[in-house]
Amino acid sequence: MTSDHDALARGSDVRSANGSASRWPLLRWFLSSATLSVPQAAGPVAFSLVALSLTGETSGGAAMILAMTLAQVVGAIPLTRLGRNLPSATVLKLLVTFRTLALASIVLCATYEVSFISLILCAAIAGSVNGAAYGYLRSVLNQFAPASKLPRALGISATLNEVTFVLAPVAASGLSIVSPIAALLALTVLGAVPALLVPSAASIHIEDVHHTGGSVLSPAILLWLACAAAGGAAVAAIEIGAVALALNFGYEPVLAILFTVPLCLASVAGGIWISVRNRMATRKAVLVQLSIMTVGAALAALDHSITMTVVGAVLIGSVLAPLGTHYSLVLDTLAPAHRRPEVFALLRTANAVGVIFASAVLTVVSLSMALIVVTGLMLTVTLAVAMASLRR
Repeated sequence: MTSDHDALARGSDVRSANGSASRWPLLRWFLSSATLSVPQAAGPVAFSLVALSLTGETSGGAAMILAMTLAQVVGAIPLTRLGRNLPSATVLKLLVTFRTLALASIVLCATYEVSFISLILCAAIAGSVNGAAYGYLRSVLNQFAPASKLPRALGISATLNEVTFVLAPVAASGLSIVSPIAALLALTVLGAVPALLVPSAASIHIEDVHHTGGSVLSPAILLWLACAAAGGAAVAAIEIGAVALALNFGYEPVLAILFTVPLCLASVAGGIWISVRNRMATRKAVLVQLSIMTVGAALAALDHSITMTVVGAVLIGSVLAPLGTHYSLVLDTLAPAHRRPEVFALLRTANAVGVIFASAVLTVVSLSMALIVVTGLMLTVTLAVAMASLRR
């Protein structure tokens, strides 16, 4: 079997005609990538504060996020397939516009204090396009970045994504001092940016690519999707359980940032490293990275000390961007050319499934047990990749 590097070279059939990346379209793509996730990043804070102002409780915000995430899982593949005969950039603009209208409906419902069920329904409608939108956004990148520059581009994108998830909740909190509606309006406007900025390549359409056979759920693709889901669960277990971790070690809830901030900073560092290195990782390197994430989850699960738990969070964050970049690159090579948006949508959906899994486990069992379960999940996918590598 050929190496992933050879496959990556074969997977570069949808590229710009001269093989060189134009900086302005790439800059527009980076801005689109960074703002696409603003509603998901700012949503937990903005929705919770709106729920608090309307109902007196923050649980409604969690219900809105859950509805948004579940709808993303359900809508990813059907919505991606609906647009497969149109240019990727066009489909992305339509999806983002649809989401913007749904988010604007939330603003109107909150302004006029409509039944909170309506807000949850609008959140679900907005979230239904998130997976498909990411799939098409990632597909657009193939049209402007040659294979040799994809690792760097994806590393920069991962870094910007982490910055978004750090700054968006802070901005939402600050705007909510003025009004919770102001925070909702800001995430709606920023979330609409990709519809305005995403670059188009009119000469390269999904239908222009030869429609070869191939499944989007082959064993090889499923393996990397499982890894993405496990990694999403590991990160979510730390981020969602951060307040419980702080209380567990005798700190105030506000000091949950002792775990989330190091994780995010480590992830940003990992994205910068990938951008500088600009190279697809080997299978051995990926195994090492998966092992590091497993060890990080295990350190957090040991519940030994706050120092060890923070080290575990840093280990998880440090390999988050490198692993995410590898998943994107390897799926680019494994997916049938005309079905790449579906596979990229599945990649984002797999991460969402991991978040849902971690949330569910944290709901029904103790924090320490949830971290043990997540560690077991990471160990399972690490061993699966090791076995697959041995068979090669």
